[in-house]
Amino acid sequence: MPDRVAAMFDLSGRVAVLTGGAGMLGRQYTRTLLEAGAKVVVVDVNERSADEAAQAAVAEVGGEAVGWGLDVRHKDDVQRMAEGVRDRFGSIDILINNAAIDPKLDSDVADKLADTFEDYPLQLWQQSLDVNLTGAMLCCQAVGKVMLAQQKGGVVVNVCSTYGVVAPDQRLYRREGETEQRLFKPVAYAVTKAGIAHLTRYLAAYWGGRGIRVNTLTPGGVYNAQDEEFVTKYAARTPLGRMASVNEMNGAMLFLVSDASTYVNGANVVVDGGWTAW
Repeated sequence: MPDRVAAMFDLSGRVAVLTGGAGMLGRQYTRTLLEAGAKVVVVDVNERSADEAAQAAVAEVGGEAVGWGLDVRHKDDVQRMAEGVRDRFGSIDILINNAAIDPKLDSDVADKLADTFEDYPLQLWQQSLDVNLTGAMLCCQAVGKVMLAQQKGGVVVNVCSTYGVVAPDQRLYRREGETEQRLFKPVAYAVTKAGIAHLTRYLAAYWGGRGIRVNTLTPGGVYNAQDEEFVTKYAARTPLGRMASVNEMNGAMLFLVSDASTYVNGANVVVDGGWTAW
C-alpha cells in the first residue's frame, strides 16, 4: 500500500473512547483501533469485562488499551470518565458510542421478548431510552467539551442499526408451525436506534464549524450462532444472501474515525449487505 494511502488510516497518537467495548462488535473495534495505532479506552458497564477486553486486544495485536467501568446513564460518572481519560492520556480524539441494550443478549430483557407492542413494558422502554439514546447524548456532551477545549477537533461515531433506518421485519422471528407469533423485535430498540441517527445529524450540524465531525455507522445483522431458521430467513431477505461476519464492520469504522473521511460529516454509513436497498 502506498505510504500516502496508509497515512490516511493511521491513528498513531490518537486516543479513542469506545463505549460498549466488551461486546462482540466492541471487541472488534478495539482491535481495529489498536492496529491503526490508537490508544483505546474500552468502556463497559461491567468493569471486569472492560479490563478483560482491553487486555485481550493488546495481547492479540499490541498497542495500549485500558478498561473503564461506566454506566453511561449517569451524567456525573460520564463526566468523570471524560476528564479522567483526558488527564491520563492528554486528549480524546475519537468517541465511539457503541453501548446499547441488546434485546437478544441482555439477561435483564431477554425474558420479556415475547411481549407484543400492545403489552410492551414501560420499564423496558425507559431502560432502552436511558442506555441507548440518553447514554450516547451524555457521552457526546462530556467528550465534546474535552474535544472543544483541545481546539484540534475530533471524531464521533454513533452506532445505529438497520432497524433504526427501516422497521424490523417481524416475520423473521416467527417460527414454522407457530399459530401465534411468539417473538418480536421490541419497539424500544428500533426507536432508540433511529434517535441515534438523528443525534448524529444534529451534532454534525452543531459542531461542524468547530472541527468535530459526527457520523453514524449502521451495521446489518451479524452472525452470532443464531438458530438456523432465523439465519436462513435473514439471508433470503438480504441481496448478498448472508449475514455479516463479525469482522465486516471494521473497515467502515476505521474509515469514519480516520483522516480517510475528513469531508464526511452527518453521514450514515450503512453496512448491511443491501438489506435496506429494497
